Amino acid sequence: MKPADVRALDDDRLDRRIEELLGEWRTLRFQEAVGQLTATSRIRQIRKDIARIKTVQTEREIELELEALVQNRTNADRQIAEVSS
Repeated sequence: MKPADVRALDDDRLDRRIEELLGEWRTLRFQEAVGQLTATSRIRQIRKDIARIKTVQTEREIELELEALVQNRTNADRQIAEVSS
């Protein structure tokens, strides 16, 4: 998945996609352990996709926290202005 594709998904879909990828990753790891895996590069690709998704989720969490801080700051500034008047 490309980063732009990941960013286009909503939070619920990102969570479901991680679960799907983790399931596929477990299956591939098992196949690798028993010597049945032929596409070894797929494991690496899945790990990178999971990392991309988690990065986008973290970006969104930070963005929400910043918005809350800005809102709190704005409210505090208003209260100070009211008290000063």
